[in-house]
Amino acid sequence: MRKFNHVIVKRPCKAMTEGITSGLYPGIPDFNLALKQHDAYIEALKQCGVDVTILPADENYPDPCFVEDPAVLTEKCAIITNPGAASRNGEKVSIEEAVRKFYPEDRIEHIISPGTLEGGDVMMCGNHFFVGRSARTNAEGIRQFTAILAKYGYTCSEVRLEEVLHLKTGVNYLENNNMLVSGEFINKPEFETYNKYVIPEEEAYAANCIWVNDTVIVPEGYPAVLEAVKAMGYKTITVDTSEFRKLDGGLSCLSLRF
Repeated sequence: MRKFNHVIVKRPCKAMTEGITSGLYPGIPDFNLALKQHDAYIEALKQCGVDVTILPADENYPDPCFVEDPAVLTEKCAIITNPGAASRNGEKVSIEEAVRKFYPEDRIEHIISPGTLEGGDVMMCGNHFFVGRSARTNAEGIRQFTAILAKYGYTCSEVRLEEVLHLKTGVNYLENNNMLVSGEFINKPEFETYNKYVIPEEEAYAANCIWVNDTVIVPEGYPAVLEAVKAMGYKTITVDTSEFRKLDGGLSCLSLRF
């Protein structure tokens, strides 16, 4: 099944060594290694049959390689978010410039203050969107997001987060009604109708896999998750994300897929 034609990524910047981190995965990112890992990530995406727009690094912010957060891109519209992390809020300006090459003016929407919303809290399952209520995404942001989606025939529901940074830190949809879940998401009633594949606690980071046109990209070094995804019948590609993990970043964070 083909769903995505385009992907936007942004090159890591040297300032990433000062990026936001919870410290859950300790260590300072190695910039040169991060560049090599980003190269491999781009090649993996290309293998999935998408064209990849590569935006240049931006040294004005430490975290802009995580392009998922300042925008949500759907088949019918683009939504420029209002990131809740103050140090990241300005990233939405350059992302909007890139997005305008793919969407007409009347299909570009915005989350405005006091609403905040980050793309890492948004999970698309067909025409329904789950949105995590987190430290970065607030009730007003979700209200605005829900109203925007309704204009285009989409539905939306809130998921309260208790432990993780973003919704997709611990739960990811792989199409075909399949979902990877870990930690606090294993027993959440919102996901009871899906085929849930529980990620072992020691591989919780790898709950953040991405489905791209019937291939699932899996972070390298998580054998249980890799085998589970293969058992679902998907083609798989593994990519090392060790340097982005130090900033709490995963595979989905590094691209906008649409």
